[in-house]
Amino acid sequence: MKNIKIYIVCFLLSCAVKAQQTPANKQSESISIQGATAHLGNGKIIENSLIVFENGKITYVGENVSDNIKGTTIDASNKHVYPGFIAPNTTLGLVEIGAVRATNDISEIGEYNPHIRSLIAYNAESKIVESMRPNGVLVAQVTPRGGRISGTSSIVQLDAWNWEDAVIKADDGMHINWPDLYSRGRWWLGEEPGYKPNKKYDEQMTELQAFFDQSKALATSETPSKHLPYQSMQGVLEGSQRVFIHVHHEKAILEAIAFAKKNNIKSMVIVGGDEAYKVGTTLKDNNIPVLLTRTHSIPKNEDDDYDLPYKNAKNLVEMGVLVGLQNSGQMERANARNLPFQAGTVVAHGLDKEKALQLITENNAKILGIEDTMGTIAVGKDATLFISKGDALDMRTNQLEKAYIQGRDISLETHQTTLYKRYSNKYGH
Repeated sequence: MKNIKIYIVCFLLSCAVKAQQTPANKQSESISIQGATAHLGNGKIIENSLIVFENGKITYVGENVSDNIKGTTIDASNKHVYPGFIAPNTTLGLVEIGAVRATNDISEIGEYNPHIRSLIAYNAESKIVESMRPNGVLVAQVTPRGGRISGTSSIVQLDAWNWEDAVIKADDGMHINWPDLYSRGRWWLGEEPGYKPNKKYDEQMTELQAFFDQSKALATSETPSKHLPYQSMQGVLEGSQRVFIHVHHEKAILEAIAFAKKNNIKSMVIVGGDEAYKVGTTLKDNNIPVLLTRTHSIPKNEDDDYDLPYKNAKNLVEMGVLVGLQNSGQMERANARNLPFQAGTVVAHGLDKEKALQLITENNAKILGIEDTMGTIAVGKDATLFISKGDALDMRTNQLEKAYIQGRDISLETHQTTLYKRYSNKYGH
């Protein structure tokens, strides 16, 4: 019996060490952040600002006037306040350990899966999710992968017990992976390593159009049959769901736009868009935003400028296109925490710092359709924001002291900060 008690105590202690941080309680009193430089996320700055929020909503934003202070006061002099960063097109919470199949809910079998909902697979207790918050990434669009139509994404806040608590906007958009015009030769099979045309492109396009046609036919049928994939397209056909088309090449982008018009897709977003700058005027004229390929990447084509990924956002912004940053690609879940530093790289290559901040705040909120509640620090919006000691787009100075999601004072502790403290103590630092 004594040994059993020892084992139980050891087990409980091990669980406590590894446990996820407990989600914060609902805001119970007014909070006033006083004296900070407020970066509103819309291109504007307020020096020596005052920000007040109550019941999870911002009630005052302006100059630091004592008459407007309410509740608990936080002195943020010589510090900076930012809206929470928004990470679109991410697989956060869908995979915990890539090599362990049981923790992988990133995709489903089959090519056409509009009925798949990423939201119900989202793991709010993921250790990767909690590691986003110390860098200011507080909101994410959880997105499925795979197939021609991957399914629907949903938008979540990153401090919750479960997906029901986390959801901000359920099933916000449908994700389509556009057929590749070209593919690289597989050198390990003896093929030439350069680009070659996709001989099945026309066939794949015919299949995609046929799927849309069948979905339309079901919607207009007097005696509709039960077909879950076709039925799940109704939000797209009615215009209540955004359509995120993952596409890169110039010609393919133009064909995707034509496809959207033909099928009366009312709200379309280009995801990736390596060559979107070549058709910037068309995108602007058709009011189509772009979630750009990860800034920290290399050029895709041999004749691209060496720094194209770094300046691509600036090119499109100057053309008048609504641009946001996303982080899909290798090790995308862990790297999502580097989203603010990707915006910082854009600054280093010519874009104004406050406009670069918009790429991961206001612009991403507009692209995801949550700009009424998030993306900027403004009266009436959710108090999803944070206080940093320095410039949040610079990895050297982005040191968060406080973060709030919908007014809740969230923990900035993670398994990484625990290990940092552990080994700092070991070596006496």
